[in-house]
Amino acid sequence: MPFCTQCGHQSSGQDAFCANCGAPQPGFGPSARPGVPFSAQSPGADPLAGLTPRTASILCYIPTVGWIAAIIVLAARKFKSDHIVRFHAFQGLYLFAAWLVVSWVVRPLALTLPDHFIRIDHILQAVILAVSIFMMVKASHGEPYVLPIIGELAQRSATEQ
Repeated sequence: MPFCTQCGHQSSGQDAFCANCGAPQPGFGPSARPGVPFSAQSPGADPLAGLTPRTASILCYIPTVGWIAAIIVLAARKFKSDHIVRFHAFQGLYLFAAWLVVSWVVRPLALTLPDHFIRIDHILQAVILAVSIFMMVKASHGEPYVLPIIGELAQRSATEQ
């Protein structure tokens, strides 16, 4: 015998609403089609349902792979109206773009210099790594810390929809 998904009261499988609390029962929602099971009607569970805004913000700053989380966060309907999470996603993307510039532009230029010069690409990569860790800490505290230049771009990008 089925039970109410809201209060746990025993009900028949044919009730549209719980007799105890009045909550709608699965299979009888506004999009339900007669004769088709509820599981076949829904497009699927939201894969980001268990992801909190704080966790989503932190994932956007993971070095070298955070851009994947940032794109998923920006594409998700769940975070469409959450300005802070979108800000962190854009800032994480821009931080990744800075890392790409260092890897693809500054490093080849630094390799052309004689060996007695300090490798500026190593210093810049260390700075970007430190900023990523700093931003993960700030995101874990729920603070939208605005980095110079890329933070301002991220704020503008997050407000545009």
